[in-house]
Amino acid sequence: MEIYLLRHAIAEDWRPGMADADRALTVEGKKRLRAVLRLARAAAVEPSLILSSPYVRARDTAAIAAEELHYRGTVIHTGVLTPDGNVEAVWTEIRTHLGESSVLLAGHEPLLGRMAGYLLGAPGVLVEMKKSALVRIDVNSFGPAPRGVLRWMLTPALAR
Repeated sequence: MEIYLLRHAIAEDWRPGMADADRALTVEGKKRLRAVLRLARAAAVEPSLILSSPYVRARDTAAIAAEELHYRGTVIHTGVLTPDGNVEAVWTEIRTHLGESSVLLAGHEPLLGRMAGYLLGAPGVLVEMKKSALVRIDVNSFGPAPRGVLRWMLTPALAR
């Protein structure tokens, strides 16, 4: 299975009285995200399933990914992808979709950086996920702990 980790794009700053979960993407964030996703589409990224954090900035990131990558399914929002989520819970969620060929997870730091290390069989390793970064990790073993292979990472700086 190809697993894609997509960190949400740049979001508006938090303001007093605003819930963190309600922060929307900025115009610049959407622009950088689309540039990364166009490179991904050129690399033949075609998720068969998209899972997203329920936070507005991740949901909007997932919606843009669905559009740019020509995804025709329904984006599934799941609480396991919130910023303080647990990698084991995310792995359990992934394992419920074993029939999928490629799963894209739209979420947040620090979870996605920890998830990259976990999928690579090195839970102590942290991968810095810049906003709008997209990582591909291939996993062929679906036991209690994954052993994946890092294929590539795209960042907005590379997409310029």
